[in-house]
Amino acid sequence: MIKGIIIVNNHGKPRLVKFYQSVTSEERQQSVIRRVFQQVANRPDSFCNYLEGSIPEWGENVKLIYRHYATLYFVFAVDAQESDLGILDLIQVFVEALDKCFENVCELDLIFHSDRVQYVLDEVVMGGMVLETNIHLILQAIEDQGKMHRDSLKNSSLVGESTSVIPEAIRQQSLFM
Repeated sequence: MIKGIIIVNNHGKPRLVKFYQSVTSEERQQSVIRRVFQQVANRPDSFCNYLEGSIPEWGENVKLIYRHYATLYFVFAVDAQESDLGILDLIQVFVEALDKCFENVCELDLIFHSDRVQYVLDEVVMGGMVLETNIHLILQAIEDQGKMHRDSLKNSSLVGESTSVIPEAIRQQSLFM
């Protein structure tokens, strides 16, 4: 099971944090983020992309599986039953989906479009369980959600126009009576 997903920049600033196993207070959450960042940032890029350790909030036998892209670390904290290569592939699929959504994703996209990033993540992982790994199905779901969003905006603007036109029509009718 995935216990948490943390995306931090090279300076340790969190850009996306999603805990699937509860971490009670904000202080403890910050502590987990700091501890995870220190563990992955101190490793040379030539080392493998996973390490086993202990995060007190999540207990023993926690694996940190991560990828370092440009200025961002994508870190998945998982239990011992998860496949290291499977999670590395999942990170790759998640990053590819973000890349397609934002046309060459960067740190600013994660900051200014956090709602869309959360939606992409929810298409891939929910409740600590992997939902989908097929990039085409993930992108199709994202496109469908975008289409529904555009349709709802179009419908809400039509509703706004019709409500503003009706009072004017009633006013004009009452002027002629």
